Amino acid sequence: MTLTTLASLARGSGDVPLELPDGMTASLGCDAVGMPEEYGRQAEARLPQIGCVFADGARWWWIVPSDSAVSLDWPVPLRYAVGAVVPAGTRTPRLIRRPGVAGAAPYTPPIPLYLALCRITGTVPLWMRTTAPPPSSQSASR
Repeated sequence: MTLTTLASLARGSGDVPLELPDGMTASLGCDAVGMPEEYGRQAEARLPQIGCVFADGARWWWIVPSDSAVSLDWPVPLRYAVGAVVPAGTRTPRLIRRPGVAGAAPYTPPIPLYLALCRITGTVPLWMRTTAPPPSSQSASR
């Protein structure tokens, strides 16, 4: 069984694949980050480069390279969709933004998108969270 077959089985019948515009290729594969429209508008104003963005009503889906969830903890209420296959909403997703440069990749860079969404949601980025135990009162050099 191939990875594509397994992904298809896991998706379920109510899911919808986001279709890239004609002539656009996703050489790095593609996933999608979904968010409320309000967050999408705020993120758009903060990012210097935007790839393809789809809307299905109140939710916007931003195309990012595959595996953009690795080592990232996307903040709530965002939703990460592997393979850019998103849950069916009340409307069919439609393309609302695309790169303005001919031949550009369909991606929004994931790290700037992640940082913008952390700021919008008031979430501390994963790598800035402290998990180290408090310093011991005893000296380590004896």
